[in-house]
Amino acid sequence: MPTTTTQTAEQTVDVPEIANPSEVAPRDARQLSKLFFEQLTMLEEGTPDYSYARNTLIEMNMSLVRYAAGRFRSRGPEEMEDIVQVGMIGLIKAIDRFELSREVEFTSFAIPYIVGEIKRFFRDTSWAVHVPRRLQEARVQLARANEELCTRLGRTPTIKELSELMSLPEEEVAEAQLASNGYKSASLDAAINGSQDGEAVLADFIGDEDEALELVDDFHALAPMIAELDERDRKIIHWRFVEELTQAQIGERLGVSQMHVSRLITRLLARLREAMLSVE
Repeated sequence: MPTTTTQTAEQTVDVPEIANPSEVAPRDARQLSKLFFEQLTMLEEGTPDYSYARNTLIEMNMSLVRYAAGRFRSRGPEEMEDIVQVGMIGLIKAIDRFELSREVEFTSFAIPYIVGEIKRFFRDTSWAVHVPRRLQEARVQLARANEELCTRLGRTPTIKELSELMSLPEEEVAEAQLASNGYKSASLDAAINGSQDGEAVLADFIGDEDEALELVDDFHALAPMIAELDERDRKIIHWRFVEELTQAQIGERLGVSQMHVSRLITRLLARLREAMLSVE
């Protein structure tokens, strides 16, 4: 593989030249990424060689963005293009913040950044509650009709008046009004006016905090780690924690003792726990 040589204050750095980084197979990209991250630690930021190494890392790992974006393929081809672009922002952030000293695979580090950026995109641009497209379009028409009639009548228009202006049945206008409530959501931390102690918030009245939400990021970080396990270890994890088989039942499937299964599970959990702590 051709290389270019960069002379730093301390040593000579050989940077591999890759003709088409975006075409590098994911498995090869994983190994090459380690080399390029090593180069970044020795190159001066802002130099041509540093930019080349960083840009190569971005192109080589685009498959991670496509993998993460695949979870949202139901959004349609037009929106998928935006999702991939947003995911690239997450990939770039992961590359700029990754440190080899973490002793964790870059794929495990990058996926949460990519998925997090995509979810942030949905949070900032999507409806708070999903409603049919016809009602989303009716909301725009309803807003215009409301503004026009309020100006003309000097008061809030009735559903019948809106129906006549919009040329829609009253039932559909009422449904569009209800659906409009899904465009914006109120924060659970929003203060409730008139509360006696002045500190009550919306969450105090409509539900309890779901502690499981704190596990969402952990699940996203854990998924690629489990994917890297060999087939037998993945089966053991699935049987124990998805199918909830006993250790004895797992032992029967593997043809080993219950005690051996116990040792295998302990080893697997320790390995995954160590990897998760490295990500944090």
